[in-house]
Amino acid sequence: MASGGEAGTAVSLIGLQEVQNIIRTMQQFVGEVYVPDTLAIAGFYKDWAALGEGLGNFMTYGEFPAKGMRDIDALMIPRGVILGRDLANIQPLDLHADSQIKEYVAHSWYDYSVGKDEGLHPYRGETTLHYTGPNPPYRNLDTNASYSWLKSPRWNGQAMEVGPLARVLMLYASGHQQTRDLVGMALKKLDVPLPALYSTLGRTAARTLETKIIADAMQGWYDELIANIKRGDVRTFNGKLWDPSVWPKAAKGAGFTEAPRGALGHWVVIDNGRIANHQAVVPSTWNAGPRDANGQDGAYEAALKGTRLHDAKQPIEILRTIHSFDPCIACAVHVVDPDGEELVRVKVR
Repeated sequence: MASGGEAGTAVSLIGLQEVQNIIRTMQQFVGEVYVPDTLAIAGFYKDWAALGEGLGNFMTYGEFPAKGMRDIDALMIPRGVILGRDLANIQPLDLHADSQIKEYVAHSWYDYSVGKDEGLHPYRGETTLHYTGPNPPYRNLDTNASYSWLKSPRWNGQAMEVGPLARVLMLYASGHQQTRDLVGMALKKLDVPLPALYSTLGRTAARTLETKIIADAMQGWYDELIANIKRGDVRTFNGKLWDPSVWPKAAKGAGFTEAPRGALGHWVVIDNGRIANHQAVVPSTWNAGPRDANGQDGAYEAALKGTRLHDAKQPIEILRTIHSFDPCIACAVHVVDPDGEELVRVKVR
């Protein structure tokens, strides 16, 4: 426990009060600075409300459970899929079904034992590197062949956009009142129609609006924490699950969350007490992955179609749309040395 003015990692009265102060400061900044500034700046770029849409398909794994992650009906951000802008119909999402989520490598620098045109569910996923691109440095890539270190995830064969826009649309479609009020306020302030959400501007605004939604919700979560502590409920984890003697020798499981950039999933297969397969499908894999065997673009590529450049040597228009996704592929690719050899191998005994 922290005492006096000392810093500590354990929960204490001083630490809890600091958390309360941070929540209040955050809510004030988001409400008085972040949201107004976003809308003020967006007013100068309203032409971007009609640019950079992309797929029109959106997916969320769901987040912020009220009764545990297994109770998907009690998630603040619902789990589901929106197809073709149809906000009236949220499609159910089964993250364990072999038929729903698969990764493809038709245009990726990987090989599958079943062939490059077949998809694999992450439980059966393979990561076999096979670089077939030009020797660097190079100016262009042949996009009719393999051209990316990212795989191409698909839901029921459909490319998906994930991230803040997907979450805001899912909340809006599910009837979340604060989301509907904030979206209505933003659209009215900017004098743009609802379809403006499906754009570079809408994607950027959605990040601001969801920050307001989550910041406001944090006070309720904090109040629940304090109430639990007062009732004597100070558990932080299930200690039985950390006892290796009760672990199964063979099992498979998956964990899902909504990272800032979007839907994040890890699938693990255990065989003979060891990890036999571990596949992570990260948000930027969904958004930045290349075309699949059917020629279907990923979210980045679809959003850039039709983009007109004022100056091809300074393609700021491309940057604006890609930046609206908050791009990062650090955990979506695998790093090797110039000779194609892996850099690090970790063994756990």
